[in-house]
Amino acid sequence: MKNHGRLLQGNEAMAQGAIYAGARFYAGYPITPSSEIAQECSRVMPKLGGVYMQMEDEIASMAAIIGASLTGAKSFTATSGPGFSLMQENLGLAIMGEVPCVVMNVQRSGPSTGLATKPAQSDIMQIRWGRHGDQELIALSPSSVAECFSLTVEAFNLAERLRTPVVIAADEIVAHMRENIVIPDAGEIEVIDRAKPTGDPAAYRPFAPAPDGVPPISSYGSEYIMHVSSSMHGPDGYSNNSPENAARQIARKNAKFEHHRAEIVKTKAFEADDADILLVAFGTVTRAARAAAAKLRAEGVKAGVLQLVTVWPFPSEAVAELGGRARTVVVPEMNYHGQIAGEVKKVLGADKDVRRVNGWNGQIITPRDILKAI
Repeated sequence: MKNHGRLLQGNEAMAQGAIYAGARFYAGYPITPSSEIAQECSRVMPKLGGVYMQMEDEIASMAAIIGASLTGAKSFTATSGPGFSLMQENLGLAIMGEVPCVVMNVQRSGPSTGLATKPAQSDIMQIRWGRHGDQELIALSPSSVAECFSLTVEAFNLAERLRTPVVIAADEIVAHMRENIVIPDAGEIEVIDRAKPTGDPAAYRPFAPAPDGVPPISSYGSEYIMHVSSSMHGPDGYSNNSPENAARQIARKNAKFEHHRAEIVKTKAFEADDADILLVAFGTVTRAARAAAAKLRAEGVKAGVLQLVTVWPFPSEAVAELGGRARTVVVPEMNYHGQIAGEVKKVLGADKDVRRVNGWNGQIITPRDILKAI
């Protein structure tokens, strides 16, 4: 029977994307504007033989999905600003232990409680640098309900493939808008599962990498014994404080992202090849940027859009290539300091004409706002 699609909210699409990717464990604490993800999981997960757990707070939520992942389950949680702040310590544990999991951060206006029901894109630097220590993770930013679904599947694939936490940096607008999407049949989108160890169980070392830099991961309770802790460890997972080991482990944990950069970093370009004015955007502001660029094109101005689908690692190559051709680069984003504009400026250099369009009042940036700034 032909699939005619469903009218879904972005939050519902993220939950459905996780289920499509094989996630069967959700732990979370409801928080606006992500609560519909928990609601959808509470309704669907038990029917699929999965587990839904409402935790006492976001600290416990992050701990729970780490534990579930280490037993072999694909696991995830969802939150917003204050909850994401509480997750940072255990997110650091997941990075140190190279634990596959997904965190959906539906961004809202802050700081603190802020405007709890209003949108923002002000967690971008926290997503990248919120943990202490030398560390790296992946963050994807959807601009539509369809991307809420597809990028969630992609997030799980990257988490499983690279043994890493992945953050979906959504915003309140895309989380609560409704659009018609067609959910693919099973098998239409590739679903990747983590590499498991093979060979002699006695010889297994949970942090001894394969040639691609990613160690295969066993499951708690299997014959392949795995020890995971927050401390610096050697290839066997047990504490090792030698400088040589620390240098080796930190370098490897970070280098695997660079080694797999082509798989991770994704952008979309819209009439950007010949653009005199290049708009660099992410999340739902991409939609306003595309509308503004179309208006400029209609008036004879060569304008285009570079959408940052992957926010971290930062898409330096695409920004350098397309931004280098443009006369002026404009970065619209829903935050005060220009968190992405700073990264764009860093790539393009001090002499490049990089202009910011910022909004921090809990309202979306409109095409008119962008056109006015240009």
